Amino acid sequence: MKKTASPLRAALSAAILAPVVAVSFAALHSGPANAQAIVVAPAAPPAPRVEAPPPPRAGYAWDPGHWRYAHGGYVWAPGHWRPVRAGYRWVPGHWIQHGPNWRWVEGHWA
Repeated sequence: MKKTASPLRAALSAAILAPVVAVSFAALHSGPANAQAIVVAPAAPPAPRVEAPPPPRAGYAWDPGHWRYAHGGYVWAPGHWRPVRAGYRWVPGHWIQHGPNWRWVEGHWA
C-alpha cells in the first residue's frame, strides 16, 4: 500500500525547502563569481582599522582589511592582494545599513 504525506507534513516540507531552493536558484543565476552568503549583523561595525597597504604589486589590486561578522561579533580580516581583471576596477567590500541591521556587500570587480 502506498503511503501519502499528510497535509501538515507536506506544508512543513515546503516551508523548509522553499528558502533553500530560492537561495540555490539565486546562486545559480548570479554566476559562480557572485555566489555568496548574505551576511546581516545586528549592530554597526567598529571603525575601520588604519592599515597601511604594502608597496604596489604589478598585476594585483589591494583589497583593504575590513570587519567581518562571525559567531555573534565582529572580527578583523586583514587586507590582501587580488589578481587584476583587465578592464575592471576593484570595489572593496563594505557594510550598508538595512533597517536596524547592517548588511555586508562583498568586494567585486566593476
